[in-house]
Amino acid sequence: MVIDHTSHAVSDTEGDHTLIASDDFIQSDVLLGSTEIEAPVLFQGVSHSLSPANSLGLKVLSASPSAYSANPRTKLSNPPSLTGSAISLVSVVQARNNARMLISGSLSMFSNRFFKSGVQKAGSSIKHAKSGNERFLTELTKWVFHERGHLKAVNVRHHKVGEADEPAMYRINDDLEYSVEIYEWSGKSWEPYVANDVQLQFYMMSPYVLKTLSTDQQGLYFTAFKVPDVYGVFQLKVEYQQLGYTSLSLSKQIPVRPYRHNEYERFITAAFPYYGASFSMMAGFFIFTCAYLYNK
Repeated sequence: MVIDHTSHAVSDTEGDHTLIASDDFIQSDVLLGSTEIEAPVLFQGVSHSLSPANSLGLKVLSASPSAYSANPRTKLSNPPSLTGSAISLVSVVQARNNARMLISGSLSMFSNRFFKSGVQKAGSSIKHAKSGNERFLTELTKWVFHERGHLKAVNVRHHKVGEADEPAMYRINDDLEYSVEIYEWSGKSWEPYVANDVQLQFYMMSPYVLKTLSTDQQGLYFTAFKVPDVYGVFQLKVEYQQLGYTSLSLSKQIPVRPYRHNEYERFITAAFPYYGASFSMMAGFFIFTCAYLYNK
């Protein structure tokens, strides 16, 4: 069980300091709401830890630096395996398919007794008439059941500048426009999602173009760019991952062709030196021929 001799809850019945009062919440409005949870959360149970290499799990409620995991009924013979901030009291996991799960080692944390119990943290003179358990779990449950932080993308479009229809393929150096609408579920309806970090990749083995999408603050994201001077099969990709939100993975495959033989300019500016060299050689050969034939 988790034991903390400095950040436990003041109690007349729990003398082994296993009743933890923690207020070390994750700083995320999408997980716990925009209103601050003022009262500490009561926790009594076993601990767990998250691997630093695991990008899918998040610590929502952490133990204090003085906490450790041990059996309160036995004497410690070896140092505890879990101590301090490595201990997670409540964690959440969002899988790659956006499935969500809550992990907690305390059943009592969900009980009516803990919901209605007053709480005073050791070393603090502030006594709260009601613990933060109900508010904390209510807000977190909204996230777990996708009532908050759930995104969807609709109306993905791309076309040449000045046109409306999606072409079967693009030509190198075409001017391309891309747009997508992103919405967030508010629990009752789909609301426009507003952010400034949604990016588009024009991708073939690696990104040839990386653009941050502009937004009209109404859910529409858009950008324009010039197709690179490389032909092949590209992808228009949006890979969006933000803390607490469902991930978006959008991809459209589109081929890019070179210029046809009749689409090049008649005279290319960059080739003028070569044109001059050719005509000067022709003129020099003509003069040399005349001089050779008619000079005695």
